[in-house]
Amino acid sequence: MATKIRLQRHGKKGSPFYYIVVADARAPRDGRFIERLGSYNPNTNPATIDINFDKTLDWVNSGAQPTDTCRAILSYKGVLYKKHLEGGVKKGALTEEQAVAKFEAWLEQKNSKITGKKESLTTAKQDARKAALAAEAKKKEIKAASIIAKNTPPVEEAEVAEEEAEIPVAVAETEEPVAEVAAVEAEAPVAEEVVEAPVAEAPVAEAEVETPATEAEAEAPAAEAETETPAEDAE
Repeated sequence: MATKIRLQRHGKKGSPFYYIVVADARAPRDGRFIERLGSYNPNTNPATIDINFDKTLDWVNSGAQPTDTCRAILSYKGVLYKKHLEGGVKKGALTEEQAVAKFEAWLEQKNSKITGKKESLTTAKQDARKAALAAEAKKKEIKAASIIAKNTPPVEEAEVAEEEAEIPVAVAETEEPVAEVAAVEAEAPVAEEVVEAPVAEAPVAEAEVETPATEAEAEAPAAEAETETPAEDAE
């Protein structure tokens, strides 16, 4: 009986989920199967493959032929490489230890690649999320700026309003010096009169000062006359 390793479809529409099974080559795809070897979920990135390695290797060595998709899955999991190394051991090209060491090195390299791919996908997802958040924030800023521009009056009208508000202030500033000049001019004659008044009284003061001098001089001859009179009497 020819056997095949194939995928058996399950899952809902748009989200398929597959079983990896060994079935008769004449059986329909989703019909009866001999043994289930694992599962394959292509909805994740990278795809999730869960397989029984030893059973799958035994079926491959027994002559079960995998379909194209299952061949890619078995190659990805290292089943076909393990079969190749066992064939080299049987032919004497490799020892058992060398085959095990090569397979372990291959597994380590494969796991590192898978880990790197997962990390790169995670980083790309985070970068895409950051870019989306930055774009959303920029969009919000643009929207807020447009709202502010809509609610703010034009610059020319604001400048005209400021100029109109400054005109009365300028007029008041120009009128204040005029009032001060008028006040100074009104007070100036008064200051001159106050200064001139003592000057006008100065001759009067001189006359008052000279008056006692003339009276003294007038009294002096009288005194002389009085002093001279006894002399005449004596004679």
